[in-house]
Amino acid sequence: MRSLTFALRAFIFGFVLISVYSVEAEDKPKKNDAAPTLKPLAFQPLPLGSIRPAGWLKQQLQIQAKGLSGHLDEFWPDLTDSAWLGGKREGWERGPYWLDGIVPLAFLLDDEKLKRKVNHWMDYILLHQHEDGWLGPRENKGGPALDPWPLYVLFKAMTQVYEATGDKRIIPAMQKCMKRLDALLDKKPLESWGHFRWADLVLSIHWLHERTKDKALLDLAAKVHKQGFNWREHFADFKITDKVSKMNLSTHGVNTGMALKTAGIWYRQSGDEADKQAIYQALKMLDKYHGQANGIFTCDEHLAGKNPSQGTELCTVVEAQYSLEILESVLGDPLLADRLERITFSALPATFKPDMCAHQYDQQANQVVCKMSDPRVYTDNGPDANTFGVEPNFGCCTANMHQGWPKFTSHLWMRSPDGGLAAIAYAPCVVNTEIDGKKVQIEVQTDYPFDDTIKFVVATKEAVKFPLYLRIPGWSEKAEIRIINFKNGIPFNQEKYPEIKPGQFHRINRKWEDIAEITLKLPMQAKVRRGYHDSVSLERGPLVYALRVDADWRLLKGKPLFGDWEVFPKSPWNYGLELDLDHPENSVEFTKGKVGDMPFSPEGAPIIAKVKGRKLPDWKLEKNAAGPLPASPVKSTEPLEELTLIPYGCTTLRVTEFPLLEK
Repeated sequence: MRSLTFALRAFIFGFVLISVYSVEAEDKPKKNDAAPTLKPLAFQPLPLGSIRPAGWLKQQLQIQAKGLSGHLDEFWPDLTDSAWLGGKREGWERGPYWLDGIVPLAFLLDDEKLKRKVNHWMDYILLHQHEDGWLGPRENKGGPALDPWPLYVLFKAMTQVYEATGDKRIIPAMQKCMKRLDALLDKKPLESWGHFRWADLVLSIHWLHERTKDKALLDLAAKVHKQGFNWREHFADFKITDKVSKMNLSTHGVNTGMALKTAGIWYRQSGDEADKQAIYQALKMLDKYHGQANGIFTCDEHLAGKNPSQGTELCTVVEAQYSLEILESVLGDPLLADRLERITFSALPATFKPDMCAHQYDQQANQVVCKMSDPRVYTDNGPDANTFGVEPNFGCCTANMHQGWPKFTSHLWMRSPDGGLAAIAYAPCVVNTEIDGKKVQIEVQTDYPFDDTIKFVVATKEAVKFPLYLRIPGWSEKAEIRIINFKNGIPFNQEKYPEIKPGQFHRINRKWEDIAEITLKLPMQAKVRRGYHDSVSLERGPLVYALRVDADWRLLKGKPLFGDWEVFPKSPWNYGLELDLDHPENSVEFTKGKVGDMPFSPEGAPIIAKVKGRKLPDWKLEKNAAGPLPASPVKSTEPLEELTLIPYGCTTLRVTEFPLLEK
């Protein structure tokens, strides 16, 4: 502890801390004091760079930087020859999509090579802004002329650059472009993708308004809202109760993932309580009719029901993550963060090759083979949709997948309205900020989600009083908090908060001085979720567990590092489970190992679960996927076997929703 204390003190005293307000102070636009204001956020996200990844999370971001994310612009024609940089290839959404994820990745890792790439793109786009304010190509291959939709994504990238660097060109460029958009929408109202994804534009309009206090921006937001699709009404009378047969953009999975935040974003301007409640209605309907054990809903390409052999598009996963991050800042509901963790630790890593040099377009909860498939089970995707590659099925996910891990990292902590800090989600990281003009550092040391203990080392140069909010997940019973205070490396006081209530933020309001070490213990109990055809899936804490199916990777085309792969099973997958539903802890044995360099991989899984099951010989492949899930309970005369389950996010091939064996 003494060496840790010394290192932390030296780090704090020598580190030039990022202030929450320092960027805005450098280039503060003129304000209109009479302008109306938006409903305040429950929690204010910290500027990009205030949170740095550590431990396994830093390793995961480094894997991403060494994989497709960090190298895609070096060989993928839609980026190397992008019309956004004056080239001849796609000039619609793909350049902004990549930029929206590579910006936070570059600054979170403080990676000079990646930051040079960001600067190259941002410099070109800003230097080539049209006289009328338009940013980027007016006409392009890949989308209609003067389509505002790609600007929604570009603005998100620009706001992140501003928060990380204070680039004084950003706000004037956005103001000028917003005026052009305002005039354009009077002549050409929103349509197609922009019509359904309108909240992503309003998000940036609100961001700009809060920095300029320009009332005209709220008028523009109202215009965009009026022209956009009515998602609140869509979910209030939800008719998509099964795998869709008639497809349109309201059933599109990515549109739906983006739509999760729509009512929350508009609630800030409307103040209408019905908008707030619409958030929960949307989640309820998606869970009821399309929900999966991994926290996300099916959509391959459109909403596809509850069958775990249907898929979920990678774009939907990262957009749902971002929606939940935004909603958490708006509402401050810890249960939304529970879902964010479930998706981030399960659905996100499982859809990548462990080295992140290839990805799937669609993942499946019950994914027992990944191959060129004809016939196929998907609603509206091609034969390569669940293979791993550079650009399987369609290139949108190749462009958009990069935001998942970085934006999760940048939203781990937020500022509370009473001047404190709130832990939104848990992963190893270091937070540097200022409170009342005094430097504060919080180092989060943990193997969570693979372990139940999280240690926070709060270090301050000067004594400062502020509240600290620790999220207590809804699944954790009998959580405990202990605090040990240190002065000059010597412990002198201990505080204990036993049996903290689940599903809330626990507030610790005190004076922080020198070093305080907080230990949060979140007991994790095995639980059983019932799903499609009364199937069972195993949960423990934030993780979902799935059968580890041995995988045979076969190169389909290209060459490593960035090739396309099929994956075939080398071990049986068709099992039913024997579980004690009332006391599932009696049916499973968990064993924790070391969290290594690649924890989200079958070989590197830091925790395994041993359960009992029997083969179901009649459960076979159908349409190149696990066939119809036998309705539980099921009978089997096959021998009882010990099966190995690992966290869903560590799997490539898997079964997650199992038939339950008859007693």
